[in-house]
Amino acid sequence: MATLKTMMMALVAGSLAATAGGMAYAKTDGTAFDPARFQQRLEKRVDRALAGTDATADQKKQVADILGQTFKDMKPLHDQRLANRKAMEEALQAPTIDPAKIESIRAEQMKIADASSQRFTRALTDAGKVLTPSQRQAFFKAWNDRHEHGGEHGRDHHHKRG
Repeated sequence: MATLKTMMMALVAGSLAATAGGMAYAKTDGTAFDPARFQQRLEKRVDRALAGTDATADQKKQVADILGQTFKDMKPLHDQRLANRKAMEEALQAPTIDPAKIESIRAEQMKIADASSQRFTRALTDAGKVLTPSQRQAFFKAWNDRHEHGGEHGRDHHHKRG
């Protein structure tokens, strides 16, 4: 049973890390990333994800704080990933293709992805300890459903309840 839970947590972590990373840092409108505003949005998301459960305000705040700190910790990894993506584009468009350089960039991207996944999995484990089993189930289902059905990518104003 513990193995199944561990596997499920890993799958959820991968899904959440990918979508949450985009939610945290993707700014297509050219505005700068505002940590305070992001934390407020995150608190609203956590509140909605735990709506209908018996989670207390303190539990919700703890979960939001854990996730907020995680995104701060992951920001340098996100920046590295963007730099590597640009380096990969340049390497592929160079007059002469350098397979060793391309492989080096690819390997670095995999290290960054692994570090991001590890950090986010740790955060989910920490957040999970704050919640009861039924609260955890409700939280992950609500959070995942938002992304599987068109996701918001950090734009709360697209939803009626917000």
